[in-house]
Amino acid sequence: MRAMVTTPGTEFGVRLREAPDPAPKPGQVLIEVRNSSLNHGDVSAAGGAKPDKVMGWDAAGVVVQAAANGEGPEVGANVLTFGGSGGWAEKRAVSVGELAVIPDGVDMADASALPIAGVAALRALRRSGELTGKRVLITGASGGVGRYGVQLAALEGAEVVALARRGDGLAELGATEIVADLDAVGPVDIVLENVGGPTLVRAWELVKAGGVLQSIGWTSMEPAVFPPYATVGPAKSLVSFESGDGYAPDLAYLLKLVADGKLTVDVGWRGSWTRFDEAAAELLGRRISGKAVLDID
Repeated sequence: MRAMVTTPGTEFGVRLREAPDPAPKPGQVLIEVRNSSLNHGDVSAAGGAKPDKVMGWDAAGVVVQAAANGEGPEVGANVLTFGGSGGWAEKRAVSVGELAVIPDGVDMADASALPIAGVAALRALRRSGELTGKRVLITGASGGVGRYGVQLAALEGAEVVALARRGDGLAELGATEIVADLDAVGPVDIVLENVGGPTLVRAWELVKAGGVLQSIGWTSMEPAVFPPYATVGPAKSLVSFESGDGYAPDLAYLLKLVADGKLTVDVGWRGSWTRFDEAAAELLGRRISGKAVLDID
């Protein structure tokens, strides 16, 4: 098969070339991938990965071989999948615990933009406690995790403050306040923090007693330097975040929201996977809103 394989010396650490076909385990299905999406995490990780590894977390496609143990969808089903690697390829073997059947009417390219960003936003919000009536700050709100976070928090009755360089339709997604910096923002109950660096430090200052900051990402790649006594005072929490695995039920939940018109998938860049470097540059340069999606053509 063809795949984006880690190749030292290339611009983003990967090159489209031949790779061995995946060999499914008994609890895995084999899919023919139609669309994959890019994330800051998997694109950034590609440059430091060992050679000859197939990268990519998110992928949607068609089941061409059912799981040998009889679990999961049948051949021909359209499915959305998540994994630690293997998504940027013509074929992917994936556990039935990390996939969901795509409902009729949901575009496969849109679906491919859901897994890591959508599930991260969903799980971070769930781990933050009751949302109804709470004031929720989402930094990096124009990115993938941010845009899903805005919508999911608003659906649960939260007052959403979105930090973003550009508005990019965030009000239509449910943000009640959109800001370019945090200087004029009042206290908040919950933070979904995607930027890191000085933004994390400032966001921490805004968290009320009893509140929580979920540190999801660090797209700024800048250090966070806390002033003396910044962590001394009334109890509040800064929580390290990792979305984990077992995505199947959460993928199904998010896909239903999309099918019901309650969750919007914003694709800011879409094109052939032969244009991978262009997509990666646009994503890492923060020149697109939402997700970048590859057509595995």
